[in-house]
Formats: sequence, C-alpha cells, structure tokens
Amino acid sequence: MANLTYVEQLNTERMEKIRTMLRTLPSSCSDFINSIAMTTSILTRMAYTIDLQTFCGYATKEIPYFSEKSPENWTDEDLSHFTARDLNGYADYLTLYYKDASIGETIEQQKVLRNHECGVMRKLSSLRSYFDYLFKAERISGNIAALVSLPKLHDKPILHLVSSEVERLLSIAEEGTQLTETQQKFHNHTRKRDYAILMLFLGTGIRVSECVGIDITDLDFANNAVLVTRKGGNQVILYYPQEVADALQDYLTERRQVKPADKIDENALFLSLQRKRISQRAVQMMVKKYCAVAVPLKKRMSPHKLRSTYATRLYHETEDIYLVADALGHADVNTTRRHYAAMSDQRRREAAQNVHLPAKNDENEEK
Repeated sequence: MANLTYVEQLNTERMEKIRTMLRTLPSSCSDFINSIAMTTSILTRMAYTIDLQTFCGYATKEIPYFSEKSPENWTDEDLSHFTARDLNGYADYLTLYYKDASIGETIEQQKVLRNHECGVMRKLSSLRSYFDYLFKAERISGNIAALVSLPKLHDKPILHLVSSEVERLLSIAEEGTQLTETQQKFHNHTRKRDYAILMLFLGTGIRVSECVGIDITDLDFANNAVLVTRKGGNQVILYYPQEVADALQDYLTERRQVKPADKIDENALFLSLQRKRISQRAVQMMVKKYCAVAVPLKKRMSPHKLRSTYATRLYHETEDIYLVADALGHADVNTTRRHYAAMSDQRRREAAQNVHLPAKNDENEEK
C-alpha cells in the first residue's frame, strides 16, 4: 500500500473492515451492501454495515428465536420471523445498550453506548433500507420495518464561537497559557502545528477528515489555496485568508525538519508526536483541550463546531446561503438552510429593534 494516497489507503482499510464485519452477518447483508455499492460511498456502506451488526447483536440478546443461532447462519426464512414489535423494541434498545466485552474484559468493563435522536434515526433508517431491499428482492413477504415510526428530530441551536472566544482560543493555542504543566511540555513541541490546524478550521470550515488528509503538495501559497478530498471522494480547492497562510508557512518550516517514521507519511502535512500522519481522534482531542480552557462553559466544542463557527461568520458577512453551502461542501443547500437560515430571522428581529419611529403625541389627541 506504499503507492496509495492517504484517501486510497483509508478506503482500502474501510473495505477490509466491511468485509470482516459482513462475515459475521447473514448473507443477505452482504447482498444488500453489494446492491448499493455503485450508488454510495465506502463510508456510507461501512455505516450501514455497523448498523446491521448492531441490529443483529440486539436480536441475539433480546429475541429468543434468534438467540440460539449465530447471525451468519440466519436464512431469509429466519428474517421473516421479525415482527414490528421486535423492531420497536430495537428502537428502545438503541437509547442504552452495552457493547460486547472484548477478550479479557469483565462485564463491568463493557462499554455503555447511547444514541440520541439522530443516532436512533440513522440506525432505524438503515434497517428500513435493508428490509426494503429484502422485500423488493422477494426474499421476505413484507417490509415490517416500514411500520416502525422514526423519532422526531428537534432542532438544536448551533454551537459556535463568537469573535472574542476565537481570539482567546487562538491565544491559548499559541502561548500555552493556563494549560497544565504536563500539557505545556507537549505544547512546546506541537504549538505551531496546533495553531495552524485551528486557523485552518476557522479560516476554511474544513472537515476534520479533510484536514488530516492534506499533503504538503496540496498547498498552493501563490493563490492561498489547498486541495482537499471531500467525503464523497471529490477533490475541491479551498481558499484561505493570509492569516491562515502565515500560520501554515510558519508550521511548514518546522515540519520540513521532521522525518516521518513511515515512508507512506513522508508527504503528510500534519504529523503526530510519533512522526506519523495525525489521526482524526488526535485532532478532536487537541481541539477539546484548548476549548476546555478558552470556553469552559461550552462543553461540546469539537472540530465540527469550529466548522460551524466559520459558516456562521461567513453567513453573517454575506447572507448568501448558497455560498455557505458551497464552502462547506454540502451537496444539498437544504442541509445548510436547516442549520443557518434561522439566523436571518434573528437579524430581522435585531433590525426591528433599531428602527425608531416618532412617539404618539398625547397633546394632539386631546385636541
């Protein structure tokens, strides 16, 4: 895999993971995943496979009929035994369940998993698609999954940083103030890298997966541009302001002095302390670390929230929802509109408070 790009390597690993999971599931699951191979991304197919694995785990634990036979041995006739009651029970199960203990773990060490509305919605939607495939392929007599109601999604306020919080976050990342003694030791080695990553999030609205996949050769300082690979595999050019360019060039001077541990990572832009391409998890933890100091009351800060900060500021400046959708890489502008159109109403309310009209003249009314 030495000649593969980062994205190609990642997709190869995902494909191997999908195949490994499918070996433990009914053969109809493999048929279903293969049926959508030409119309979906590898990431989507992996999500479907994980959801089907979760459902089969639920059935073996909670439904007596399926408890004595391993999922890989389930036949189409077995699948026809599922009832709407079983699937409604699955929806409740998803709100709190336990991941199977790994080898050497005790029951107490099992990981507790919870799904909120969006998580339950996605897993039930995956199940609907699976049973719909079985029904249309005439492998079962009816699609009982269609009888299960999906949870109602409630709109949540967009969590983002205001200008003063952005300044504080960047100041802490640059200077390391208020970090613990242990954190400051690592900060001396990662300061320029961390600052460049934060500037990239705030200046382009890039996704964390896109950020870690950037290679040195993807940067174009003549045009202040960077080539990124979107979730669907399409490559696009993002442009960034000069402040981001300065942060990237400052880090790049340091980066070029580091020899990566693996040849496959020799062109990676952002490296970990182990001199390997930095992982998405490491970036997420880095953002949480600085945000915990900069904005302690905003508990759910993440790279995605920094992306929201960029989008919010862009929308406030332009009020162009199509420009925001394009910058974020949303295929459907309605996805963007659901999140950011409410800001227009907020601005209209603010405008109403700034329009002052003459007060009523009581003296004229008496006449």
